[in-house]
Amino acid sequence: MEERLQIAIQKSGRLTDHSLDLLNRCGLKYTPGRDKLLYYGENMPVDILLVRDDDIPGLVSDGTCDLGIAGQNVTSEIRNKNPSDYHAHEVTALDFGHCKLMTAGPVTTNYQGVDMLSGSRIATSYPGILREYLKCNNIEAEVVTLTGSIEIAPQLGKADYICDLVSSGATLAANKLAPWDVVFESEAALLTNSSERTPTKQALIDKIVQRVQGVLQVKESKYIMLHAPRENLKAVTDLLPGSEFPTILPIEGVSDKVVVHAVCRETIFWETLESLKSAGASSILVLPVEKMLV
Repeated sequence: MEERLQIAIQKSGRLTDHSLDLLNRCGLKYTPGRDKLLYYGENMPVDILLVRDDDIPGLVSDGTCDLGIAGQNVTSEIRNKNPSDYHAHEVTALDFGHCKLMTAGPVTTNYQGVDMLSGSRIATSYPGILREYLKCNNIEAEVVTLTGSIEIAPQLGKADYICDLVSSGATLAANKLAPWDVVFESEAALLTNSSERTPTKQALIDKIVQRVQGVLQVKESKYIMLHAPRENLKAVTDLLPGSEFPTILPIEGVSDKVVVHAVCRETIFWETLESLKSAGASSILVLPVEKMLV
């Protein structure tokens, strides 16, 4: 039977659409199952399992799934619970699903720094991360573990302060809370494990990882073409952001100028183009990069 790769992603939530889009951009075509909990790869032997986000690190860790996409906040919390039995590791961050785990308290509190947490009760859904943060800051406080409705814990008398994920801050404001310090910054990440695999399956994993990294590389990359005077070539190429090895080509019938082609892996702003023009560049053309392998 054909060996198939198992990839776990979030069933529903802020990472789902981004994860499916990433796999689609990696060239994977899939058919959703009837219950939409398993997507069957059509052009590659890959199955996508849609599961609860906090199940993904465990499924990758125990080898049930070969790859997984989960938030770093979730993976860190799962790893902190039982580090000796956790065998998943991060391959690469994916630059989506950004969020911050922050301490917060009543807006009437005159917050003056992390030392104010000492001796308090702090409600959170991420006790492992919070305890590590408190330990690093030499703070003794009671961690109150809750699975939901963290924002109302102070109103209910369950805790003095909270530690929760914050994006816009609107939920905190609605509950008369103010954000304080960042405890943990997170984004989605690609996970795998160190299980022994057949050469065929390992080659497939390497292919998927390489394609993911290629998709990430082109996200901000641009292909730039321009004419540059030979006498000022170094000044022009030095202005190309994130370009290590530009290609220099002659122009037929022109001796004092050359063509420069380069892949720039940093954002190209209008100011960059204006600086290039001031350095003598002309006919500047900037194009998006769809795919890249290095």
